[in-house]
Amino acid sequence: MAGVESIRQLDMILRPRSVAVIGASTAPGKLGHEVLKNIRDGGFQGPIYPINPKAESILNLTCYPGIKETPDAPDLAVVIVPARMVPQAVQECGERGVRGAVVITGGFSEAGPEGQALQEQTAEAARRLGMRLVGPNCQGVNNPYHRLCASWPLLTYRGRVAVISQSGTVGAAMMDWFSEEKLGVSSFVATGNRADVDETDLIAYFNEDENTAVIALYVEGIKRPEEFVAAVGELRKPLVVLKPGRTPRGKVAAESHTKSLAGADAVYEAVFAKYGICRAYTVEEFYDFAKAFAYLKRPKGNRILFITTSGGSAILATDQAEQEGLDAAPLPAHLVEKVAPLLPPHGIKTNPIDLTGDATAKMFGEVMNATRDHYDTLGVIFGDPVLDVSQVVTPGANELIVFLGGADVERRERELMHLKGVPVFPTPERGVRALARVIGRKSLGAPKRPTLTTAATGRQLPPEKAMQLMADAGLPIPPSGLADSPKAASRFARVHGLPVALKISSPHIVHKSDVGGVRLNLTSLRAVEEAYGEIMAAARSAFPQAQLDGVLVSKMAAPGLEVIVGMNRDPQFGPIMLFGLGGVLVELFRDVSLRPLPLSRDDAHGMIREIRGYRLLAGYRGKPAVNEEALVDCLLKVAEIAQERNEIVEIDLNPVFAYPDGLMVVDARVIVH
Repeated sequence: MAGVESIRQLDMILRPRSVAVIGASTAPGKLGHEVLKNIRDGGFQGPIYPINPKAESILNLTCYPGIKETPDAPDLAVVIVPARMVPQAVQECGERGVRGAVVITGGFSEAGPEGQALQEQTAEAARRLGMRLVGPNCQGVNNPYHRLCASWPLLTYRGRVAVISQSGTVGAAMMDWFSEEKLGVSSFVATGNRADVDETDLIAYFNEDENTAVIALYVEGIKRPEEFVAAVGELRKPLVVLKPGRTPRGKVAAESHTKSLAGADAVYEAVFAKYGICRAYTVEEFYDFAKAFAYLKRPKGNRILFITTSGGSAILATDQAEQEGLDAAPLPAHLVEKVAPLLPPHGIKTNPIDLTGDATAKMFGEVMNATRDHYDTLGVIFGDPVLDVSQVVTPGANELIVFLGGADVERRERELMHLKGVPVFPTPERGVRALARVIGRKSLGAPKRPTLTTAATGRQLPPEKAMQLMADAGLPIPPSGLADSPKAASRFARVHGLPVALKISSPHIVHKSDVGGVRLNLTSLRAVEEAYGEIMAAARSAFPQAQLDGVLVSKMAAPGLEVIVGMNRDPQFGPIMLFGLGGVLVELFRDVSLRPLPLSRDDAHGMIREIRGYRLLAGYRGKPAVNEEALVDCLLKVAEIAQERNEIVEIDLNPVFAYPDGLMVVDARVIVH
């Protein structure tokens, strides 16, 4: 990282006392004219020196033929001349005593070897003469607190977020959104090709800036990784990063844009996680997260209560909260009693609290005050036009404000809230997602995943009957039989051969492994008899009231790749087929596919091929592929059972061992009405 003096020298760029524009133009529309105009119209307080040897004045500002002819050496030079002239211009600035430069001109390292050589000459001249340089190939700088807009468009709203961006367009979009919402920024620096000043310098600089509460960084690759790590290790402020180039082709695009060394994205993820850096994945998230860190108070915990006039938006908010790990805990009884008199008779007194379309700002305020101390965050969703709600929100309070569907009223009230320093989010999902980043992963609960299928209720078929049902449908199963004593179990093993597996048989025990009801790979008759006793004892201990029919004894099948084939009879859409990797993997990773009936052969192939683990099925690292046609046949046969047997509400074949030459169903659970 650059030294303290070198960092403080950035004041010459962001807080200059005087500015020269080298390449100032008389032609409106040209950058040399627009940047000069923005510096003047932005209210810059010091001398402005347009440099143009062919004009006497521009915009009523006296022109000078060269930097050496200005009355004094300016602190900052904004350079907008052709690339081939930039090294000489920077050389002359340094000799004149200029301490900072912003090179807006493009055509350097991003343009090929010739441009690379020009960039190196420019950087070398700046280093040799003690200058700090932003760019080249950048969109300039803007510090509203210093009334310096050496960029475009002209934006002057002051705020709390410093925006650092390699991409001028991404940075300008952030500036525009913050300005449009009357929130503003503390500064904007477009770094471009980073011939000198880079993201590490600017992070260190804004860490000390009294006007900056949050740093937002768009970067395509870290220029000096070791120094970057040192800088973020010293951060006392939140850092939000939008880092593209996550995919192989995105990485190539990033490296060709400004010749950034993009690096492996997983490594960036690891660095960001270690140093508590908040990563955004879209420009929208980049804006939302920076806005949230700047204006939301960090809650003490993750409990959230939604208060709304819109039931639909509250459901969306609750879904997002659950997915992020926030706790949308039910409204306790004492709070129900407390808020009931404040709501219309048809209001919904739960979490979310629905004030209905009769809500007023006064009603919102009363409910917020009544519940504020009982939840870490109040998620207040103003649905529909609600007048004067800007009067019932409080800057720095435990409030997440969403305004949705209020048209002109919404636009006016949102602006009034932003002028008070209360951030407003346009959708429940965006607001909740941003709040979750402010809370931080360590303080959030485990994210809730979307439900797959509705759990079936009914009677479980005895395991031996479930397995026989599969055999009758033409599916291969290992030799199996019900044993009601240790001797019966060992007798089966003697007839059919060892090793065998034993599984508890009970209509009341669904998850056999969870209660110690399974023993695998038993290789002696004595082990079979002992396992029988252990299984029965474990089942009686776990479920004293359960009916125990004995154990299902099965010949051990040859090991194969475990998959799950299932069916759940949905109350709305009827039978839904399920396929995925089996064993415990289905519960851990939910890598499954679903299809409603009727199921075609093409549908079944699609189900198999769309799971993330399909590469394991297709053959991975030299392993042979499993027989996909056999899996398709299995899916179709289970679908046929579901169509013919309406009383069956759930079928769970897990695991099914898949082999290169077929498959074997080694466990089956069937639930009937």
